[in-house]
Amino acid sequence: MRFLFCLFAAMATVPASSAERLTLDRIHADPALSGPGVRNLQVSPDGARVTFLRGRDDNQFQLDLWEFNLKDRSAHRLVDSKILVPNENLSDAEKARRERERTAALKGILSYSWSPDGKQLLVPIAGNLYLIDVAKPDAARLVASGNVLDPKISPRGHYLSFVRDQNLFVIDLATSAERQLTSDGKGTVHNGEAEFVAQEEMGQRTGYYWAPDDSAIAYKRYDEAPVPVVRRFEIYADRTEVVEQRYPAAGDANVLVELKIVSPASGEQRSVDLGPNRDIYLVRADWSANGKALLYQRESRDQKKLELVSVDAATLAQRVLITETSKTWVSLHDDLRFLKEREAFIWSSERSGRNHLYLYDMNGTLLHPISSGAWGIDNLLAVDEKAGRVYVASNRDAVIDKQTYALAIDGATADHPQRITQADGWHDSTFARNGGVFVDSYSDPDTPPQVSVRSADGALIAWIEHNELNALHPYGAYRAAHLRTEYGTMPAKDGQTLHYSLLKPSGFDPAKKYPVFLSTYGGPHAQHVQRKWGNLFDQYMAQQGFVVFRLDNRGSFRRERAFTDAIYHNLGKNEVEDQVAGIDWLGKQSFVDAKRIGVFGWSYGGFMTLRLLAAASDKIAMGVAVAPVTDWSLYDTHYTEQFLGLPKDNVDGYKDSSVYTHIAGLTSPLLLMHGMADDNVLFTNTTRMIDALVARNVRFELMTYPGAKHGISGRPSQLHVYGNIEHFFKKNLMPEAK
Repeated sequence: MRFLFCLFAAMATVPASSAERLTLDRIHADPALSGPGVRNLQVSPDGARVTFLRGRDDNQFQLDLWEFNLKDRSAHRLVDSKILVPNENLSDAEKARRERERTAALKGILSYSWSPDGKQLLVPIAGNLYLIDVAKPDAARLVASGNVLDPKISPRGHYLSFVRDQNLFVIDLATSAERQLTSDGKGTVHNGEAEFVAQEEMGQRTGYYWAPDDSAIAYKRYDEAPVPVVRRFEIYADRTEVVEQRYPAAGDANVLVELKIVSPASGEQRSVDLGPNRDIYLVRADWSANGKALLYQRESRDQKKLELVSVDAATLAQRVLITETSKTWVSLHDDLRFLKEREAFIWSSERSGRNHLYLYDMNGTLLHPISSGAWGIDNLLAVDEKAGRVYVASNRDAVIDKQTYALAIDGATADHPQRITQADGWHDSTFARNGGVFVDSYSDPDTPPQVSVRSADGALIAWIEHNELNALHPYGAYRAAHLRTEYGTMPAKDGQTLHYSLLKPSGFDPAKKYPVFLSTYGGPHAQHVQRKWGNLFDQYMAQQGFVVFRLDNRGSFRRERAFTDAIYHNLGKNEVEDQVAGIDWLGKQSFVDAKRIGVFGWSYGGFMTLRLLAAASDKIAMGVAVAPVTDWSLYDTHYTEQFLGLPKDNVDGYKDSSVYTHIAGLTSPLLLMHGMADDNVLFTNTTRMIDALVARNVRFELMTYPGAKHGISGRPSQLHVYGNIEHFFKKNLMPEAK
């Protein structure tokens, strides 16, 4: 608290007009203005160290593997990615995987895993696999090569597994013998992988699952032959490639999926019967704590039913343990945990209207709720069976915050969890396997990310990265110009509470009227208003003289189902209503020029920008849409059908959700931007939009990026994108400053 007081006092004593302000060049330069950020934090199995990935001072996107030793409280680089692989050459499959995971801009070490005994680390990089002895990290051992994907060390440490060329492999670590477990992976058949929509929309990062005793692997086998081939152009600066991508647009056929079990020792294969309906999603698979049962989650095509099915590992006999149903959609989660001390498991469900935890026995009988009440959890973080506690993330005390809480497994504290993290703001917690300690990554709008190790009650053990915002910090030169974020609420049309954030411009004069930079996303699975270290571009635009405004409309993430379900069967209607309500509220503020309000959004936010301009060009002076969805029939099955259903069953909903249905109202100045090799929101969305605008003789501006995917990643491209956004806003809302 004292540090924050001193920081704010320093800000108050230096007039913002005379303080050094952010520049786009500096935002996109090294070292990172947020300080030495860390990612992929893990506590070693023996609890002796915390490992993490960190960018370099001269290149924040080149990641190395570091460790923090809890005994001597020292941090050092464990593996230098540039020494391990000086020059990276990525396969097309790896590039596609990174695009799915939104890590396309990163290089070096992007993931790693611990051996069960805590003595070795498995490090994949550029298609090769290395085993690192923690005691001798310089003696890295190459154990596999050839564009391997999804490597793992088995739970008992006997095997190394991975996918190569659409087949599943294991290496016996005692003998170094490599065994190919599947052989039919080629063409449209994939083994041990998650299909496109599973990676993109279901949070599925793997397609195979080890039994806890190393005796078997359950794996997904899918054939994408039924999925239509989309022929699209990827336009680069010096060439054009015609890509034939199997892309399941809404209403199209999905992959045909199977679930198999294979022995890593013998290669013996067995098939699990997924039922007579082949048009399903296999969304998760897990093994019970004793390895006697394989449990998989089967989701119906309409996503209104999710079943947890238990398979006897010896006989393959099955029974459905839990069936979740919804009138709209059932949300997926990763909260299934099996207890080792008793025959029971933890499961999360939104059946009450909010996401809560429940304890079941292995027969599928509900024992009791672990959490309950007018709040919900984000996700389950850890289970400490000996202490009888579980740890969860939630925004129970403030919708815009993320805190860590403890609950009793026996349900005694269901409606009054113990808050472990205390500072208001945003906490991402990573627990040790036994729940004894955790790593807390914390920030608020005025505090860049800080990383500490804490005991289970939240007490500080050690700082990994204190990241103090002082004169030596990369952001130190700009802290005096840093602007405070204001938060508030307003009612939606139906009375539900909407949260907003607001930045007032540098040198704010309440007697003046300012233009507005309204940043929107607006779609499901995302929360745009959060009390955390903020978007530096928002800070930059406020320092350029804009009021910066964000509003989470109905359908946004981390709210009760009554709030999110409002978008069902019509995307855009309620979201636009709420954003327009926010615009009307802005127009009533004495410091806002209601005639100079502009909107910007990317992806779903790009869709929102177009829909907002179409609905309220009389209130919105201009807009910038980056990589927008313009017609939901062009987007993939799982995401689109979750909210709109099948096109044949909701013709009116698809029509009304399309930008083109409302395009007559779009008259304000528009800047369209899109990557010309986007394989997520296909470039076709923008080319169709161009055609529709030209047909109506609507003038607009266009910027396309050769070779760029959905994120238009890479420092030069990012600098150019945001430079274009700034220029377009200033040209239309601040003509005197352009």
